[in-house]
Amino acid sequence: MSSPLRDALFVSLQYILPHHLISRSVYAMTRWRTPLVEPAIRLFCRHFGVNLDEAAESDPASYRTFNAFFTRALKPGVRPLAEGEALAACPVDGAISQLGRIQDGRIFQAKGHDYSLVELLGGDLTRAEPFRNGSFATIYLSPRDYHRIHMPLAGRLTEMVHVPGRLFSVNPVTVERVPRLFARNERVAALFDTAEGPLGMVLVGAMNVAAIETVWSGLVTPPRGREIGVWRYGDQVKVELARGAEMGRFNMGSTVIVLFPEGFSFRPDLAPGRVVRMGEALAQRAEWPQSAQPSDTVDAEGEHLIEPSGAKQPGQ
Repeated sequence: MSSPLRDALFVSLQYILPHHLISRSVYAMTRWRTPLVEPAIRLFCRHFGVNLDEAAESDPASYRTFNAFFTRALKPGVRPLAEGEALAACPVDGAISQLGRIQDGRIFQAKGHDYSLVELLGGDLTRAEPFRNGSFATIYLSPRDYHRIHMPLAGRLTEMVHVPGRLFSVNPVTVERVPRLFARNERVAALFDTAEGPLGMVLVGAMNVAAIETVWSGLVTPPRGREIGVWRYGDQVKVELARGAEMGRFNMGSTVIVLFPEGFSFRPDLAPGRVVRMGEALAQRAEWPQSAQPSDTVDAEGEHLIEPSGAKQPGQ
């Protein structure tokens, strides 16, 4: 049970913990091949309510390492894409942390906190300009979720930016209490050109998030050094990804921030606290007619997909 004092102590402790040392240790441990892997996976699934029936490999004994389980693939067809190539699909399984308009380059984090779009994207004004008055969706991935990240729209990669930083937890308690959290944590931003305009995908690191990967470059973090890294893509190196294609993954869980330019609107029933699934409708470059509002749905286990706004989720 959460309490204000416990939450305050939890967040205060994070300021002094050796974030990267802890995460590097997790990186090593989740890749150990030992007889303890299978019982650890079974315990994790029971504790966090992981639905392995959706996984391509549903037997815990089939995973040689804990990380292989955590980055597991899903069975074909369990996450169908919303119809319409111009409709931006949700890139991950998770819960909406926040979503809405970017107000003159400021992104809302939680009550009393916002942060700079320019800072989020590594300090480059030109890079941030296409999204300055656009829209954002911040989606939190809890330990129970599927941890591969997919393309909302078909797009061509133009730039990837790695921004070193801290590794604060990104669970709701910490997001509510640490100013500028997403602009302070280590992150990887991928920028795309699409038929609907520019698209930004920011993969935010966190405590125990031992690595972030992309499909075109492999492991991006953990890196060596503390400088911002920038990779540009064009005629010499072309990366084109279809709508719904995998673009990256978290080795352990974290948060994805999706950036759209001005003119996009989110599905009307989406709100902070709502559970979402990869592939369902997220946004489009038009207003949603009231008659098009999707009804509330239930998952495969019959659980309602609306969670109380601000509900604390376990893990990162």
